[in-house]
Amino acid sequence: MNKAIFITGTPGVGKTTIAIALNDYLSDNFNTKLIKINELAIENSLTDGKDPEKDYEIVNIDKLNKKLNEDLDSFFSNDKRDKFNKIPKQDKIAIVEGHLSHFCKGSDKVIVLRLDPKILENRLKSRNYTKSKINENLEAEALGVCSVESFEIHNEKANEVDTTDLSVDEVIAILNDVIFDKKHYSIGEVDFMSWILD
Repeated sequence: MNKAIFITGTPGVGKTTIAIALNDYLSDNFNTKLIKINELAIENSLTDGKDPEKDYEIVNIDKLNKKLNEDLDSFFSNDKRDKFNKIPKQDKIAIVEGHLSHFCKGSDKVIVLRLDPKILENRLKSRNYTKSKINENLEAEALGVCSVESFEIHNEKANEVDTTDLSVDEVIAILNDVIFDKKHYSIGEVDFMSWILD
């Protein structure tokens, strides 16, 4: 059983923190690999220059998708047994983290982390985001943009989890249930539209 788990969401919702914790948790019983999608894009020059208005690198999604799937194929096909076959084959789980991950193919599960925009606003301010960048991300979160995109690309593989009042351990427990098909958290269940109406 090999699985590729994509963790996505608006910047600031906790993707990196959760992905690292999930990787640590799963590594007790599985051969795991954590792939940070932004680092993969930058390290492999998978960009088409900078957006002059927003001052960030424009990632070429087609190139990113190709490189990610090459890395996943390599990870899943590389069997680390010694020559005497004494080490049993271990199931592998790849965790792909980043807000561009859901644009790529090859997932077994896509998990969109959601967060109340009021809490997200404080996190983005602490990162010194510009006012326009903060507003853009808060609107995206309130509208569930990553959730909609994930469902359009991955259909029923996509789940969304509201992390607003949960500890890291509680989120990991939920993600564990999702990964191993014990629960499904349908897209559209989390609703932050009231933030826009306030």
